[in-house]
Amino acid sequence: MEMQQLDEYSPAKLDRLALAPSKGRTDSDSQEGSWSAPVEDWRAINSRRNAKWWYAAFHNVTAMVGAGVLSLPYAMSELGWGVGITVLVMSWIITVYTLWQMVEMHEMVPGKRFDRYHELGQHAFGEKLGLWIVVPQQLVVDVGLNIVYMVTGGQSLQKFHDVVCPDCNHIKLTYFIMIFASAHFVLSQLPNFHSISGLSLAAAVMSLCYSTIAWIASAAKGKSPDVDYSLRATTTPGKVFGFFGALGDVAFAYAGHNVVLEIQATIPSTPDKPSKKPMWKGVVVAYVVVAVCYFPASLVGYWAFGNRVDDNILITLEKPRWHIALANMMVVVHLLGSYQIYAMPVFDMIETVLVRKFWFTPGLMLHLIARTAYVAFTMFVAITFPFFNELLSFFGGFAFAPTTYFLPCIMWLTIYKPKRFGLSWFTNWACIVIGVLLMVLSPIGGLRQIILKIKTYKFYQDYPQQ
Repeated sequence: MEMQQLDEYSPAKLDRLALAPSKGRTDSDSQEGSWSAPVEDWRAINSRRNAKWWYAAFHNVTAMVGAGVLSLPYAMSELGWGVGITVLVMSWIITVYTLWQMVEMHEMVPGKRFDRYHELGQHAFGEKLGLWIVVPQQLVVDVGLNIVYMVTGGQSLQKFHDVVCPDCNHIKLTYFIMIFASAHFVLSQLPNFHSISGLSLAAAVMSLCYSTIAWIASAAKGKSPDVDYSLRATTTPGKVFGFFGALGDVAFAYAGHNVVLEIQATIPSTPDKPSKKPMWKGVVVAYVVVAVCYFPASLVGYWAFGNRVDDNILITLEKPRWHIALANMMVVVHLLGSYQIYAMPVFDMIETVLVRKFWFTPGLMLHLIARTAYVAFTMFVAITFPFFNELLSFFGGFAFAPTTYFLPCIMWLTIYKPKRFGLSWFTNWACIVIGVLLMVLSPIGGLRQIILKIKTYKFYQDYPQQ
């Protein structure tokens, strides 16, 4: 079906500028002699399809286990024992299910692959509507995560500095964010997922290590003498808004869905050996690691500090000194890899538009301009608004809940049309209801806290971590 000539910034125009082919692409597409073939050779997402299942495992761990795990004890202090454990377990189960759906839908059309989230959205909702539904949400997720990771990376570097050199002069958080960003000006020039595999593997190992250090150090410290497990807030409005914000923190911790199709696109696929089999194997391993990281850190951290835990558990911990310094540096290494995982789909979109619309030539100059500008933008926003926990809560509900908790379910119902009132139908609608409630409620708490912090915050002045 031919597309009509529409306005300059219409979804159809955007699609024509090659955000992606709306009906997916086959592995043989890159072998065809059309103009699109060399384009696919340089695009960041699927220029190489030789990854193994373990690549999917550590890419998914890197994408999911990040800054979010450090805020989970704080979320527990806003939810309490019963509700907190329930929310953590339900989120783990729901997101495993929705991630399985996305892996299955990657090749639902024989001979074609939906290598990007918005390609799947176009197949489910139509070429125009699919772009409007998916692209804005995925961009908010990816860009939002990169901004939050800039803040977290800077905080971890500052904490490392303060721990190893307590008598040194104080250095503002702004400078540490700039130091963290400087590494990304270099790393962002790596062309595709394959080229960052080593960094992603190191990041995945670091995430497991610092999560383990966090809960072991908390357990070694033991329960505080005056530990209090009542909700952090003392007023009814404070408890309500704190509850909403904690839901956003949990949603933020399960954000890997936004790059799962892009990760699966790196795995080879044939009719006899579809990519979904090794991909699912990698996902299962990744979710076991997620459970090992999330549940001990959440429960032991809250057990040790109660409602006095900070929004970053590593900030709360002070001893043993070298453990905490090492853990914070591990966080920095992990965030270097995780930032690049979420930035890669954004690079793919930006560079494709620049080539198709503005006639840039693929190559070093394109990377230098597009990627350097993007890293600078995320650094600027992070320096301007360094609100760690509040950013988690707001972005967690506003964008991560749809793309993680219920958008895959809506696509599944739209495409497969399971029997009404059957098990699949009920399961998907239950996830949709929970996800919509999460999307509506959780940003409220985060936005309120951001407003409260802004009242006393002065731009580009130091922002105390607690």
